[in-house]
Amino acid sequence: MTDYKNIPEYSDLSPSQFFEDIVPQQKPIVIRRFASHWPLVSAAKKSPQDFVSYLVSFYSGKKARVLLGHPDIKGYFFYNEDMTGLNYIAGEERLDLYLGRLLELSAKDVYPSVSVQSVSPDEFFPGLIEENKVDFFPDVEPRMWIGNQVTVGAHFDGSDNIACVVSGRRRFTLFSPEQVANLYPGSINFNPAGVPVSLVNLHDPDFERYPRFKTALENAYSAELGPGDAIYIPMLWWHHVDSLGKVNGLMNYWWSGTLAKGAVQPKPLDCLNMAMLAMRNLTPRQRDAWRAMFDHYLFKKNVDPASYIPEQCQYAIGKITPKAERKLKDDFIERLKQ
Repeated sequence: MTDYKNIPEYSDLSPSQFFEDIVPQQKPIVIRRFASHWPLVSAAKKSPQDFVSYLVSFYSGKKARVLLGHPDIKGYFFYNEDMTGLNYIAGEERLDLYLGRLLELSAKDVYPSVSVQSVSPDEFFPGLIEENKVDFFPDVEPRMWIGNQVTVGAHFDGSDNIACVVSGRRRFTLFSPEQVANLYPGSINFNPAGVPVSLVNLHDPDFERYPRFKTALENAYSAELGPGDAIYIPMLWWHHVDSLGKVNGLMNYWWSGTLAKGAVQPKPLDCLNMAMLAMRNLTPRQRDAWRAMFDHYLFKKNVDPASYIPEQCQYAIGKITPKAERKLKDDFIERLKQ
């Protein structure tokens, strides 16, 4: 059995403490009782039926995308055996019918894996957020995830993330960004999670095929959360998530690491795709040369270029005006057309 590292835990953490002391460190933490005051959490603590009834009372009637997996996959949404497709199917369904079916499946011993992922509460449950607010994110719309005993393999988010369990229990296993090579991530462009996912099954790792995964496990963190508990996952931290109950719900907040209104969500994965396209034919030595350039201008490993380049010449290096940002984007668009 793997001896995971513990994630630091907090309770009664204020927004100012979180954004001033925690977020700059870019290290995960668990926040116990983060949303224990929510009526949604109180309903879930009574029973799965109360949780579902509370949600349905807000339901707008719109259909949502539902994922369905055969009982044989044991909840592990992943690729099919030869990685030519995925091991589940997707369709649209009314959420009141889906939630009713979820309760029915919870009484069975053998059942399919079902999940509704990243739906907008404002769109599907208008009024829900007004009754279940958190003062950390007054201007960030959360996303909802509802399903049964589903497993999502280790993947990362391009934004900082606070994930709050609202029903059931969830186990999070985290790996730092430095472990990327030891996780054997799959395709950027074809994957089950919208971002690259580790090809190693955490619960049944093939160490002969993926030997470096042993090092990842030696440096892994883990925590189990119940209703009202939350976990802060910094951007690019890999997280494997096991939903442990037969009726699970989660509300999460993605944001860019700041509470500034109108802050643009970064799309670094697009940049990675562009960089691979632009540099695919370079030699190893040429790539090393460009690595030094990226380290200097982008990652600022030694000297910050903004410290010696006049402000009027900095453009994307320093503070950028909306006009200058628009010009850069337009330039990229024209180059991509060529």
